[in-house]
Amino acid sequence: MADRLAGKRAFITGAGQGIGRAIVLAFAAEGAQVVATSRTESKMRDLPDLAPGTKTVGLDVTDGAAVHRTIEAMGPFDVLVNCAGWVHNGSILDCQAVDWQRSLDQNATSCFHTIQAALPAMLERGGGSIINVASVASSVTGVPQRAAYGASKAAVIGLTKAVARDVIASGVRVNALCPGTTHSPSLEARIQASDDPEAARHAFNARQPMGRLGRVEEMAAAALYLASDEAAFTTGQVMTVDGGQTL
Repeated sequence: MADRLAGKRAFITGAGQGIGRAIVLAFAAEGAQVVATSRTESKMRDLPDLAPGTKTVGLDVTDGAAVHRTIEAMGPFDVLVNCAGWVHNGSILDCQAVDWQRSLDQNATSCFHTIQAALPAMLERGGGSIINVASVASSVTGVPQRAAYGASKAAVIGLTKAVARDVIASGVRVNALCPGTTHSPSLEARIQASDDPEAARHAFNARQPMGRLGRVEEMAAAALYLASDEAAFTTGQVMTVDGGQTL
């Protein structure tokens, strides 16, 4: 179905690369007017050409005041996608307090800020879709070397369900998208930074029974469904797209 998001305005964080960038392109292709944000604005320089009508804004999602100012100035929005995130690699014994706090701030508290800023206008307008990009490394399953990351993404799922319940009669839907291991610039950087990149790539591929990494376009397609009216009866759900990793 063409133009599934025609007439809708979307606010997307983490749009500089990876899944967030793919969501911007998918939403724009389906008719949405997109405001794309990233801490590194230079990464989004080509988005207005690739996705006509897209506006880009540099934004640190851990800065609550800046999040509120930006959303209030550029809203209202029909769709909010929280995709900004950070992966700490290590067990709890490898995790310093600063790593723990950064994980919570960037992965979970950022969603608190954006939802709190965008939700009032959605409620006033009687509808909207909020999509929080979590991970299978969360309350869905345990993943080695992801203690802080998994805890922060579990918080995202808990927040998703709580807000969905609070607004369930309002026309606003809130869902979590949980990707499995997905090939992205950040994952590629972690592979290349390992002692044995070939072995690391093999290990990441082997996580999925399908034998391959997910593609950012596949995650964007799932987000597109959750944003569209096709998912009008779907709220408070955890959509897992992981190549069978958690079967």
